[in-house]
Amino acid sequence: MTTLHRCGGDLSRVWGRKLGMWFRAGLAVVACALGGTETLAAWRAGAASIVITPPQPMPMAGYASRGAQHAQGLLNDLYAKALVLEDDAGERGLLVTLDLVGIERHLSLSICQRLQQAFGFERRQIVLAASHTHSGPVVAKNLRPMHYEVLSEADRELVDRYARFLEQRIEAVVREALAALGPAELSWGSGRADFAVNRRNNREADVPRLREAGQLQGPVDHDVPVLAVHREGRLAAVVFGYACHCTVLSGFDWSGDYAGFAQQILEAAHPGTVALFWAGCGGDQNPIPRREVALARAYGEQLARRVEAVLAAPLRPVNGGLSCRYTEIPLRFGELPTREALVTASSSNNKYEAARARSLLAQLDAGQSLPTTYPYPVTLWRLGSEVRWFFLGGEVVVDYALRIKAELGTAERGRTDVWVAAYSQDVMAYIPSRRVLLEGGYEGGGAMIYYGHPTVWSSEVEEQILQAVHAAAP
Repeated sequence: MTTLHRCGGDLSRVWGRKLGMWFRAGLAVVACALGGTETLAAWRAGAASIVITPPQPMPMAGYASRGAQHAQGLLNDLYAKALVLEDDAGERGLLVTLDLVGIERHLSLSICQRLQQAFGFERRQIVLAASHTHSGPVVAKNLRPMHYEVLSEADRELVDRYARFLEQRIEAVVREALAALGPAELSWGSGRADFAVNRRNNREADVPRLREAGQLQGPVDHDVPVLAVHREGRLAAVVFGYACHCTVLSGFDWSGDYAGFAQQILEAAHPGTVALFWAGCGGDQNPIPRREVALARAYGEQLARRVEAVLAAPLRPVNGGLSCRYTEIPLRFGELPTREALVTASSSNNKYEAARARSLLAQLDAGQSLPTTYPYPVTLWRLGSEVRWFFLGGEVVVDYALRIKAELGTAERGRTDVWVAAYSQDVMAYIPSRRVLLEGGYEGGGAMIYYGHPTVWSSEVEEQILQAVHAAAP
């Protein structure tokens, strides 16, 4: 099978794209006549990585408890990585993974516009996917009331400067990936890792005992989807995901957390390979136990081993082409607060609630009304005739992945042909399912304070998103 892929790619370069496509179609007919079931597909791919570790100490993102204290050291560098895929028809997709807690909408739009103008991508072809590490820098105005609003002017300048640095680095890594574009073979598979725990249903202190007894509670998604990109028989890139917060570490050293260690281990095992991680619907999933560097490394090793096991097993070729769709839906908020309620909240002892209230009052004083909806991004990449890869914005809870797989996945493949990434395009808030919204708690609505939204999502949040998912993938 590998030889046939290479032969098709070589002929397409010599004879041109159409002749190569006719040749591969002829080989597929011969293969079927000989009893084979696979068809051949031609791809081009290019991958690259670039360091985005802040060039100087600055405030860290993810935990309010850190305050404005700057990072003090380095465990492993943070990276932006780019993978460009191109099918026979010239359709392209660009995946940019970021070892960051997330990016907010204005920065996301600015980055995408920059990539569109520089390289001719369409918006539907671009995915920005954050790992959600809590050991990275504050990024622009993401989690604004928790970070940006409480920083000094000097620290705000550091944050603004880093955002400009990040845009430049992303453009540079995409340019490098495009320069590396060449004939490739794509294949996929899926493994499992089990260190994620539903944090809403299991007390952290009880997890070791519950795990040993097989009594952990709550929904989880332990799938590890893997996309392998081979160039001339060599693994050029491997893309993998897992649904779990990158919150093992809470110190003051820069790190990609367990996802950073997993990528580092895979790249060391396959010199010249670019390993890209995307975070699944782990909004309510934590790596437990945690808070030790040794644990972050151990979870990274477990995840890397699972990816290696998938790579070592027979992979399914990606047959067919690439389809990219992007939409934004007006995701509705619940009942908005009155001005009087905001005035009261602005004097709250909770400095983050007070910061949010002051920001919202400033909007009203400027003659702006409070938003009733948020432009929520939903992206679908269809890889060949089999894999459907959804990218959802925000900190999505696991219920979404389980429901989307159940409704759209293929039973005989264990639903593993549907991949659901979160923390994509922009990270605006937690995205609770209806169940979690009604249960309340941090993911159900409490975290909206730290993201600066005026209120919780409406009770229709899950149905609105699922309708958009189904519309993208009829």
